[in-house]
Amino acid sequence: MPTTSERELHEAGLRVTAGRRALLDALESSPHSDAVTLHRLLVEADAGTSLQSVHNVLADLTAAGLLRKIEPANSAARYERRIGDNHHHIVCTSCGAVADVECVVGHAPCLTPSDTAGFTLASAEVTFWGLCADCQSAPSR
Repeated sequence: MPTTSERELHEAGLRVTAGRRALLDALESSPHSDAVTLHRLLVEADAGTSLQSVHNVLADLTAAGLLRKIEPANSAARYERRIGDNHHHIVCTSCGAVADVECVVGHAPCLTPSDTAGFTLASAEVTFWGLCADCQSAPSR
């Protein structure tokens, strides 16, 4: 019986490969990870692959709609498997930790511009910034 990852890859029209399965599994256990972190996790799990391959697989999975790419300002792109809903992110300005934040209004999209300049609005992305609990409780340097 195929795993969830295998079924998702098939439904997206992608070949099921060990690298794609391993990357999806790594993101399941470590959401909001960047490519370097995912590469390290794959190497530690003996599913070693090159960093370039990780970037290629991330691009393929994102294009297929299996991942969401998050691009906080002044930070490496992060990826998550939570797709298909309307949520945002909060980023720690000290350590870079990322957490999900539910829609601030409750319907999609959360924000509606006063003028769409002729665009058909598809989504809105909000990034909140602040200090995470760990950084708030850390001793001052």
